[in-house]
Amino acid sequence: MTNLQSLDLFWPELIITVVILTALIVDLCIEKSKSDVVGWVLVIGLLITAIAIWNQDKTTTTLFTDMIVLDPFATFFKLLIILSTLLVAVVSWQNNELDEYRKGEYFTLLGILVLGLFLMASSIDLIMVYISIEVVSIMSFILAGYLKLDTRSNEAGLKYVVYGAFSSGIMLFGLSILFGLTGSTNYFIIQKSLAGLDGSASAALVMALLMILAGFGYKISAVPFHFWTPDVYEGAPTTITAYLSVAPKAAGFAIIIRFFHQVFADGGALADAESLSMTDVPWPEIIGILAVATMTLGNLVAIQQESIKRMLAYSSVAHAGYMMLALPVLSIQTVYAIMVYLVMYLFMNLGAFFVVITVKNKTGGETFDDYRGLGWEMPFIGVVMTLFMLSLTGLPPTAGFIGKFYIFSALISGGSQYYWLAIVGGINSVISLYYYFHVVKVMFLEGERKETLVQPPEVMSGVLLATAIPVFLFGIYWNPVVNWVQNSLIFYVQTM
Repeated sequence: MTNLQSLDLFWPELIITVVILTALIVDLCIEKSKSDVVGWVLVIGLLITAIAIWNQDKTTTTLFTDMIVLDPFATFFKLLIILSTLLVAVVSWQNNELDEYRKGEYFTLLGILVLGLFLMASSIDLIMVYISIEVVSIMSFILAGYLKLDTRSNEAGLKYVVYGAFSSGIMLFGLSILFGLTGSTNYFIIQKSLAGLDGSASAALVMALLMILAGFGYKISAVPFHFWTPDVYEGAPTTITAYLSVAPKAAGFAIIIRFFHQVFADGGALADAESLSMTDVPWPEIIGILAVATMTLGNLVAIQQESIKRMLAYSSVAHAGYMMLALPVLSIQTVYAIMVYLVMYLFMNLGAFFVVITVKNKTGGETFDDYRGLGWEMPFIGVVMTLFMLSLTGLPPTAGFIGKFYIFSALISGGSQYYWLAIVGGINSVISLYYYFHVVKVMFLEGERKETLVQPPEVMSGVLLATAIPVFLFGIYWNPVVNWVQNSLIFYVQTM
């Protein structure tokens, strides 16, 4: 489809662009004390964008001469990104960390980040993959270091830039090798070219694959590309930490699913058929090993943390590993499982970080010591945090249990060669029980009971309920989620 024809189907992204420009102009015209108004521009714009996406024709086509794709799979991730952005934007108004700073730029950068994530979810061309990842990365660098007067935030921004530039450069080198081998940047042409390569290209393909994985792994915090995660998560504003742990991770998995199924495999799984790898490169095995390393390291290092925020950072690494477990199985069921897990993960992980924001607003700290006796002083916070910890562990009846059930079910259905991944995943879930329930233990079994009860502000209570209710409800009745995911498993594919 030509560029002019594509504009008719590019409305959500165009609306986001208008919202970004409007936010910039509004921010220039108001005082610092009223810069919260820009947040309303973003929220209203995102709601209009969500309506535009929801009412879009359920067509599957490519746009802008095969640079991006429009299909229900991309639509699913766009709505997921909008939902997480709306929740984070609302909580940003309540985050005391941002009180000393002008928030207009903050919300504008968040809008640009959404646009980059949209492009990540839709990319089917190596050039667009790189551009979208860079847009997301640069906005993330700035937002991570947004607290200019906080040395930890400065450190977070600097480390993020260093790791981001390094992994981005390696990925670009890998993409250039892939282009050199195939002569194209389009997924479908690369797929056909790889099918015609002989064994002499295997070494170059392995090199390209490992380099590309460095870029993709960096976006989802996969080991060994995770080193930025704990320091950046700890130093960034907590709202941005919460956002980075969910939205870019979701877009990262969207790009990984599309890339490996449509470039290194024949795309059959995406068409609900038998899928085969297009090369002799053992990429499913490589991803399986990385998945095990990611969740194991994330869980083991999380045990040693004294900061709740840093513990949740390593927890985020571990959850990336759980989702990666399903990638080696080339079937539509594994894509389905990852998408279900992402929905459940959004609510439980954002909810846990929102509790951290609420407690930090009250105590000014984010260590385990700040949570001593909190379950008795702030019973509402204690109850919802316990629910989020149960769900992140994967215990019933919570959304986290359903997410892990679908991941492990997909592994077992894939055949006996994947049983070991399911076993290691189960062992890691047991390990995670220790540090998640350490939070619950500190809140209810340590410290002194207080006679006066403290209730969070109404807005924060509402947002916490908005995340806690789905975490509990989807653990009992999850049909709406699986139906939504099922209806989104429609791809623009070209099978061999």
